[in-house]
Order: sequence, then structure tokens, then C-alpha cells
Amino acid sequence: MPSIVGPIKINSVDGGVINFGDSFYLSPKSTSKTSSGSGSFNTGDFLNTNNGVSSTNPIDPDINDQNVSANA
Repeated sequence: MPSIVGPIKINSVDGGVINFGDSFYLSPKSTSKTSSGSGSFNTGDFLNTNNGVSSTNPIDPDINDQNVSANA
């Protein structure tokens, strides 16, 4: 049966799913962005990474990269 949910206020959510009333299908969405230098995510034994001079620019002038909107 459909449910009626009154006014709500959510100050912050740190992960997880918020469900109000009846639901048939929940599709949580999230995005993230990581800036790291060359060779920083290498894993394993006996690594030998020769990068020379390397720099990472974490400045993002366009602000929005992966917009999550609606329920699509």
C-alpha cells in the first residue's frame, strides 16, 4: 500500500540508504574523484617504478564531473 510521508529534514548522510515507506526498487548512487601521482596505486612485491619528474594537478576548474540526478 502507498504510504504518506510528512515533512522531513536530513542534515547529513554519510553513506547508506534512506528508505521512506514502501519501496519496490532501490538504486543507491554515488560518485567520487581521486587525484594521485604516477605509480601511486601500484601494489605487489619488488616494485621498481621510474617516473622521473612527475606532478599531479588536483585543481578542477569545471567543478561538476559526474552528476547524479533524479532516479535514472
